[in-house]
Amino acid sequence: MDHIIKNKVVENDKKLVISGVFWTFLQLIVNQSFAFILKLILAKLLYPNQFGLVGMAAVFTGFVQVLNDLGIGAALVQRKKDQLRNEHYHTAFWTGVIWSVLLFAIMSLAVAPLAAHFYNEPLLKAIIPVLSIGILMSPVNLVHKAQLSKQMSFKKLAFIDNASNIAAGIIAFAMAWYGAGVWALVFNSVATVFFAMPLFFNATGWKPAFVFEKQAFKEVFGFGAYATGSNIMNYLYNNLDYLLIGKLLGASALGVYTLAFVLTDTFRSRLMSVINSVMYPLYGNRQTDFESLKRYYLKVVLFNCLFIFPIMLFFVMEGGPFITHVFGLKWQQTVGPLQILALSVMLHILVSGNTALLRGIGRPGLEMKQQLLKAAIFLPTLALGIYYYGLMGAAVAIMLNKFIVVVIAQYTFNFLIPVKISIAEFIAAIKAPLVASFFSASILILSRFLGLNFIIAGVILSITYCGIIWLMMGTELKALLSDFKK
Repeated sequence: MDHIIKNKVVENDKKLVISGVFWTFLQLIVNQSFAFILKLILAKLLYPNQFGLVGMAAVFTGFVQVLNDLGIGAALVQRKKDQLRNEHYHTAFWTGVIWSVLLFAIMSLAVAPLAAHFYNEPLLKAIIPVLSIGILMSPVNLVHKAQLSKQMSFKKLAFIDNASNIAAGIIAFAMAWYGAGVWALVFNSVATVFFAMPLFFNATGWKPAFVFEKQAFKEVFGFGAYATGSNIMNYLYNNLDYLLIGKLLGASALGVYTLAFVLTDTFRSRLMSVINSVMYPLYGNRQTDFESLKRYYLKVVLFNCLFIFPIMLFFVMEGGPFITHVFGLKWQQTVGPLQILALSVMLHILVSGNTALLRGIGRPGLEMKQQLLKAAIFLPTLALGIYYYGLMGAAVAIMLNKFIVVVIAQYTFNFLIPVKISIAEFIAAIKAPLVASFFSASILILSRFLGLNFIIAGVILSITYCGIIWLMMGTELKALLSDFKK
């Protein structure tokens, strides 16, 4: 009887994961395709220094956005259903609103002038307060998003995310077309939150009540404090390059770097955010079933590599003609950093699911310690790389640190958590994308000698990669497709 029940649970998990991954991947495809087209158009209409100004402001607003959540959303998703009461939701909502008002005041009155002085860019005094409006309003969506994630209602989340991003992007394009300049980029960063608000309220039907319970606050914030600490360290770790490049090399260099980062690491982070949003509640529900956690984690790594490897491989091999033909010669300096960052993404994707796993099994403290260690190593290497070698030095420092991240993750699996994954098991899990990438790279090298156009080379890469994956994983992919149809 227990065996039958366990099989039903596993089957139910499988259905939830397949459905969740489908909708979140659809969300990623729509968002990234639209975002890429929008970035292409804006890069044609605007200039590197305008992208750089927004990048400078985003270093500060993004950090405060991490503080803004307080880990409350993660805490609501991680808690089991029988441990959640309405008081938790109402208390979380009002905590977020009060905290965001305070942060908005700090950003507008203190951070904006300090950032303008730090970068010697007076326009930041106006840009940062406007960007901070998104910080002020984002807690309104916090509880709704947590509820939908908890229910694994990823179809609704995908619709809300796609609709709000497309609406904001269309208006941003119109603003850039009519000469709004940097303010088109600012609007695109802020408006998404506003368009999402009514959609979230309609999707959940939940409305806040004037309820604030001290016990509920302690229970939610206790977990959230560790999650917030981890988020802060993760943000600093991932944005030190923006801060130092903007300070040491200026707005134009940061704009060049931003485009390279958007095409590579931003794509990886978006993929991981949607995949982790599917897996995090599942890890939380199965946090004591270590064999299942191991199986799920390795599958996540496999499918991340399947999607990411061919895209990054194309940027490594054909990044030069792609940038100059698509974005123009004014972005030519992007090529070198783009190629190195693409390699770093192929390393980082191997361990990008660690955050969801550690939080899912209730170990946010360990995650925060890892972030502290990584930041301590990353800061000096990045600073030296930028100081001596500029943008290329920054990109190489990032790639070096991604390798260190992989080593730390493997140490964690071997010694620090009950989910044990050996190096041999890890390599075996991603054998198919590794083999496919090797043969695809070989074909691209041959195409270079033949002088083929980068578009034709990309088509050849896709056919080669997909063909090898199908030969090695065809049966498994057919089974997944069959399960999804059911």
